Amino acid sequence: MATSTYLSNPGFNILTTGPSTYTDLTDQCHAATVTVKYDALESTAFGGTSRVFTSGLGDHEISVELYMSYATTETYASLSALIGQACTVNVATTQAALTAPTTTAPKFTLTGTFLESVPVVDAKLGELSSITLTFKGGVYTVTTA
Repeated sequence: MATSTYLSNPGFNILTTGPSTYTDLTDQCHAATVTVKYDALESTAFGGTSRVFTSGLGDHEISVELYMSYATTETYASLSALIGQACTVNVATTQAALTAPTTTAPKFTLTGTFLESVPVVDAKLGELSSITLTFKGGVYTVTTA
């Protein structure tokens, strides 16, 4: 039986300009997934009776779903210059944890992650326009204090 409940209301920001200027897009974000993955390299030696693997290169991703907005400081304006570039992305379990993470509200970061593409228009009549972005690769860190 579960002993705790986690209600998801994460924070999301991205380093868009300068050495420490983050753009907080939490108010446009409605889904976030952080995937930590390492290549499995076989290291089985002669005489082994089972395959053995060791960790290879990291292949991490952060995927976010954002409502599309073309206002000056919103989704499109913040992301358009990052297409085809490396950047830093943070997802935290709460918006407050973006600036003050704790052991119970960690912040997950990909530094030097690559934004391959941005769907600049994804619209359907009568629906809120939203886009899905995937940030690939980069150095994965978790901050808890």
